[in-house]
Amino acid sequence: MRRTRVLALATAAVVAVPGPALAGDRRDLPGECTGTAPVVCHYDVAPGGYDVSVLLGSPDTAGSTAVQAEARRMMLAETVTGAGRFARRDFSVDVREPEGEPTLPGAGTPGLTLTFTGTAPQVRRVTVRPAPRRVPQLFLAADSTVCDQAVVPYTGWGQAVPQHLRRGVTVVNYADSGEGTASFLADPRLWATMLPRVGRGDVVVLQFGHNDKATTAGDYRANLTRMVGELRAVHARPVLVSPPVRRLFDTTGRLTAVARHVNGLGVDLPMEMEAVATELDVPYVDLTGDSAALVEGLGAEASKPIFLYDEKRDNTHFSEYGADRIGRLVLSRLRQSRLLPPYVWR
Repeated sequence: MRRTRVLALATAAVVAVPGPALAGDRRDLPGECTGTAPVVCHYDVAPGGYDVSVLLGSPDTAGSTAVQAEARRMMLAETVTGAGRFARRDFSVDVREPEGEPTLPGAGTPGLTLTFTGTAPQVRRVTVRPAPRRVPQLFLAADSTVCDQAVVPYTGWGQAVPQHLRRGVTVVNYADSGEGTASFLADPRLWATMLPRVGRGDVVVLQFGHNDKATTAGDYRANLTRMVGELRAVHARPVLVSPPVRRLFDTTGRLTAVARHVNGLGVDLPMEMEAVATELDVPYVDLTGDSAALVEGLGAEASKPIFLYDEKRDNTHFSEYGADRIGRLVLSRLRQSRLLPPYVWR
């Protein structure tokens, strides 16, 4: 839990939540909030990007509040406020239908949903406005280890990264369960739907490998090359990210070749992706290597909480804690490469 700087505000300066009217001025969009733990706010808005400003805290009660948006996207980490103290935080949200995985029609509800969770949620004011385009957006094209997972405890690392970015950067997550390079290109709900939304300067993460178990080296490279070419044609900035490891150890305590994504045909997928990145002069994030260092460093037992081993005997998918650890590995590499402006990081 992180204690953050708070702002003390006069009681008369805020609008109480929950309540039916949350608009502070004519530019604010009206919404409705219900409940106390959690507090759920809904805005009947069209798909698009929205800037959200929240005032956390209470005039007479201590609080500890986190914020999720849409399909369990972590927008703000748990924030502590003392009685009579307030913390203002801002972030940007991508609203689309369906709100979670693109191939799950009817998932979620139309419009924008904000959920205030935490051990003692206290929210005083919420402001929602259409977001002007200011800085490059972050698009994610990948599989179930990244996607907006709807069902607890499954969590994609794409759900965890928004909490580390400031307002203005919208994370647009088109990752989808079960997808490899070929299926992502072939399904009209995925590549063909995402690509028209990508604009000049946008950063597009391409992470594939988990589901390319029977893909030849030639096909894998050709699919990645096509994605890079079509993104460059719209003046976007593609980034190739190798898949995070599975938690599969051998008898010596090292991760197996399968864990490191050598597929059923003997193709070393991370090595092939790196070769494509070198050939096309595309930024490359060796998430396989970074996650292997993390998981092997922890060892077979201590690495269990990153995955869903205890809950589901699952050595591939992440817990909320694990998704955040893996997501921060990706963000640290993006930050080092300066693909996003320096002021976007929390």
